[in-house]
Amino acid sequence: MTLQIRLTQVFVTDQERAKAFYTEKLGFLPKHDIPVGDARWITVVSAADPEGTELLLEPNQHPAAQAYTAALLADGIPAAQFAVEDVAAEHARLTALGVRFTQDPAAAGPVTTAVLDDTCGNLIQLMHYAG
Repeated sequence: MTLQIRLTQVFVTDQERAKAFYTEKLGFLPKHDIPVGDARWITVVSAADPEGTELLLEPNQHPAAQAYTAALLADGIPAAQFAVEDVAAEHARLTALGVRFTQDPAAAGPVTTAVLDDTCGNLIQLMHYAG
């Protein structure tokens, strides 16, 4: 048996705003949007791999999740990391769309990263490994 990552999550303060940001700004495709009580099961996927790993936009309603995401944000720690082919080009594209970055593209050996604010309580790191 081989383990596979099929689903991961980010806690978001507003599911509708998160869905719009992740699809309209970042370019992910909507996969599922299912009502579940007062919230929804909203997942998005990479346009490059629509049958691949899903990102769940999980409501940040539990006090532990709120404390966790607030601590990450306060310390400048990204909640998730997404691979891109060209960090500088993606930074320019997203900046033109009004996305706010907390870290401009920076190289650290074979890795280049940039960090953006997803407007829903998270920092997200873009990265490219040239190794």
